[in-house]
Amino acid sequence: MKPPDFWRYGQTPPALLRPLSEITRLITARRVAKPGFTAPVPVICCGNAGAGGSGKTPLALDLATRLRAWGRNPAFLTRGHGGRVRGPARVASQHTAVDVGDEALLLAALAPCYVGADRAVTAQLAVANGADVLLLDDGLQNPSLVKTMSLLVIDGGAGFGNGWPIPAGPLREPALAAAARCHAAVLIGEDMAAAGAQLTYGYPMLHADIVANVDDLAALPQRIMAFAGIGRPSKFFATLGEFGHTPVETIEFPDHHHYTQPDLTRIHARAAALNAVPVTTAKDYVRLAPAERSNIRALRIALRWHDEAEIDALLTEALQ
Repeated sequence: MKPPDFWRYGQTPPALLRPLSEITRLITARRVAKPGFTAPVPVICCGNAGAGGSGKTPLALDLATRLRAWGRNPAFLTRGHGGRVRGPARVASQHTAVDVGDEALLLAALAPCYVGADRAVTAQLAVANGADVLLLDDGLQNPSLVKTMSLLVIDGGAGFGNGWPIPAGPLREPALAAAARCHAAVLIGEDMAAAGAQLTYGYPMLHADIVANVDDLAALPQRIMAFAGIGRPSKFFATLGEFGHTPVETIEFPDHHHYTQPDLTRIHARAAALNAVPVTTAKDYVRLAPAERSNIRALRIALRWHDEAEIDALLTEALQ
């Protein structure tokens, strides 16, 4: 689904939807108040207040990289959004995005990743297999597993949208309610939607930017045509432009879109007509079958912290 325009920052939602948003707020508040399972190892949650992408997966990957460098054995826990494997199960080489979702494939390339709707059961499986730190990609509104530390991930370009819960806005719960259960916020990119001003004064706010993989950038030709099926495709297109590769044309698909043969025919036809090479995100790329990736380039991304000491200090605190 493409988010409606009135979900954006500064927009007023239709009055008809606001009572339904209050129902969303009440349901979420009741759910997150339930008790959860306490794992025998630290649990770190990369969550957000809204629906769609905000940078949770890049943050989880960054934290896992740091933990591995410190000699820890982290494992990822994720619901496996869009996948048919209900879990609990460890992501294996034979799995595809249809099985476990795109995020799970990206995470599993770095460290063991487990999918399952019940985070408590999935956590026990990961710990039994040797994990000494659990990283949740999403799950802030899931109470089944007690978090040692939760980080509220904010997309600087989108912020909290118009500030309303679904369906009047993009939020799963009010921003302050989500922030109250977190130890700090991680703002990714410039705060263009005044998200920082909406959080309680003094709330720890870490800052990071999205950076593109230098090898992927170097391999891009002069003329590219970009396509993406993520939470905010415009963010990917802008990232390409920031690094000197403005697409000659862009095509947007819904978040977590599974590409069909007609989709791929359209992509390749437009690229050929423009004398350009198709480029997409790493998340989109893993949703393509190996045979479908021919002549399509992927751009991997990572986080660059404004102050790495801040995130290292938070991680150290969570491990104590």
